[in-house]
Amino acid sequence: MTAMILAAGLGSRMRPLTNNTPKPLLEIGGKPLIVWHIEQLEEAGFTDIVINVAYLGQQIIQYLGDGSKFGVNILFSDEQNEGALETAGGIVKALDKLSDTFLVVNGDVWTDYNYCNNFELSEEKLAHLVLVKNPEHNLKGDFLLTGTDEKYTFSGIAYYSKRLFMPLSYGKAPLAPLLFDAVVKNKVITEYHDGSWHDIGTPERLELLDNILKNNTQHEYM
Repeated sequence: MTAMILAAGLGSRMRPLTNNTPKPLLEIGGKPLIVWHIEQLEEAGFTDIVINVAYLGQQIIQYLGDGSKFGVNILFSDEQNEGALETAGGIVKALDKLSDTFLVVNGDVWTDYNYCNNFELSEEKLAHLVLVKNPEHNLKGDFLLTGTDEKYTFSGIAYYSKRLFMPLSYGKAPLAPLLFDAVVKNKVITEYHDGSWHDIGTPERLELLDNILKNNTQHEYM
């Protein structure tokens, strides 16, 4: 099973930290954010990882190489020429590098979620989304937890079927409309992760998580 790390964003909200460094290479707890992802995926048994890059993407390619130093095989989906294709567009470009069912992880989150390297979707479902407690910046949530009327925040972690993206043409495309359409068609299932999860969207959140990891303290994201 293939995993994909989304690492093509501009990191605009992280400026000035991202003026000369792509967000995935910003350090937390003594190592780049993207290395945390790779190590967690390798520990979960993933050997093939696809990473899409755009803004300052060559730095990511040069830093990670072929992945052998992390015990994995890394393939890059390079969006530097066309600019970031947004989430769904980036997945569409990388689709030929991905397994029929694949895991996607946002490059700008940090979590202790236990990834599964042999996850199976039923024939009726196109996506399995991992939800988390609503943070202060998204109190209304995004998706209903399956079997409840409670709405939680999409963590940026999901298992997808290639079939979800087949109707899309190459080019820029956001993910949210595709997912909401699939929800209406009852093609999505969700689960709740009650462990650690951090959306590293601002320098302040980056600094908070960095201090937590350096101090090796337990913290529940609020």
